[in-house]
Amino acid sequence: MSSKTNAVRLLDTAKISYELREYEVDEHDVSAEHVAETLSLSPETLYKTLVLKGSKDPFLVAVIPGNAQLDLKKIAKVSGNKNCEMLAMKDLLSVTGYIRGGCSPIGMKKLFPTFIEEAAQLEAHVSVSAGKRGLQILLSPIDLANVTQAHWSDLISI
Repeated sequence: MSSKTNAVRLLDTAKISYELREYEVDEHDVSAEHVAETLSLSPETLYKTLVLKGSKDPFLVAVIPGNAQLDLKKIAKVSGNKNCEMLAMKDLLSVTGYIRGGCSPIGMKKLFPTFIEEAAQLEAHVSVSAGKRGLQILLSPIDLANVTQAHWSDLISI
């Protein structure tokens, strides 16, 4: 299995250190919680990538803990959009170049406005999709924010 996804190539080019973790894909459950459990990672450190449409920005990205829910009002406010909604699943591949369960915030077709849940800064490492199902990247949250040019924000529902 080749692990040179766009995300991995981008990290290599930027000389950012990371660790790749492969896992067996369960086609019936591609949830972040299940992936975290499979890799023996805490769900608070496995971050899922959500792609949204905004009233101002055609597309934007939220990166939040796998066990959390995105607050659409919060992401709209911090991104300067009047409102935001989740991107339709059928549009994910054409917009990002990635599929559900394998969508990385790193190396999408374009660099979209990206927002990372601010709690990630408290972690030594976070895990995000490497750009395909069955592969995760562990890296420092600071490196993740730098490579995606992300903003730290309070994004999750309490």
